[in-house]
Amino acid sequence: MKNIDPTTVVSFGDEWSRFDQTGMSDDEAGKIFGEYFAVFPWSKLAPNAEGFDMGCGSGRWARWVAPRVGRLHCIDPSRAIEIAEKNLAHHKNVSFHRMSIDEQCLSPNSQDFGYSLGVLHHVPNTAAAIRSCVELLKSGAPLLLYLYYAFDNRPGWFRALWRVSDGVRRLICRMPSWLKNSITTLIALLVYLPLARVCLFAERWGLHAANMPLYYYRNHSFYTMRTDARDRFGTPLEHRFTRHQIAGMMESAGLVKVRFSEAAPYWCAVGFKQ
Repeated sequence: MKNIDPTTVVSFGDEWSRFDQTGMSDDEAGKIFGEYFAVFPWSKLAPNAEGFDMGCGSGRWARWVAPRVGRLHCIDPSRAIEIAEKNLAHHKNVSFHRMSIDEQCLSPNSQDFGYSLGVLHHVPNTAAAIRSCVELLKSGAPLLLYLYYAFDNRPGWFRALWRVSDGVRRLICRMPSWLKNSITTLIALLVYLPLARVCLFAERWGLHAANMPLYYYRNHSFYTMRTDARDRFGTPLEHRFTRHQIAGMMESAGLVKVRFSEAAPYWCAVGFKQ
């Protein structure tokens, strides 16, 4: 049985067809890329390194990685792979594979690096998915992951607020695509945008705003808010993990020297195949 949820795959295909990331400025995209890859060991990669982007979506991270490496494999089970192929057409060192994480489109022990950002918490068995990624790596190769956090570094009221929002997600994700897209756009406009700007103003006034909801979006565009609202409330399957749980899954999969980014987005971590 494949480690995949078909409804979630269809949802992401729709999302990346709608938000192909061409509407985001290079400055904003570069800043977000830097946040996700803050702990990635670029200096340890050879100039001709070969690696993979597991769950590449529209190719928004691959566009920044491809110029730094020798070969990049973009892998995604949804029709988003067609968007990635279009967006990355000018990168001649990128290969595209429409496959799930456990279909082994690459040879085991063949890759110099890998990353999977915002993907493996949307499959039925996240721990098994991490193992599938590690199997592709050479000994000593790094794997960068971003998995939804369980608000383990947040106060209790924040976690309670999330539980309410998760109930809303469970309703919205079952809706037809057109209605789902409309409602999540309204959420971005009426919730994300006002709260993010409140955080921005509070910070400028010298107030401690880091624990306020949607603080991460304080400097982001409405385009990013719409994309992430669609991702957050429109996706059927979602898991969340504590930092301790993520470290445990990575180590059980055969990764050592696991290191976490201490800044948002939470949690980003890198480990090296033993």
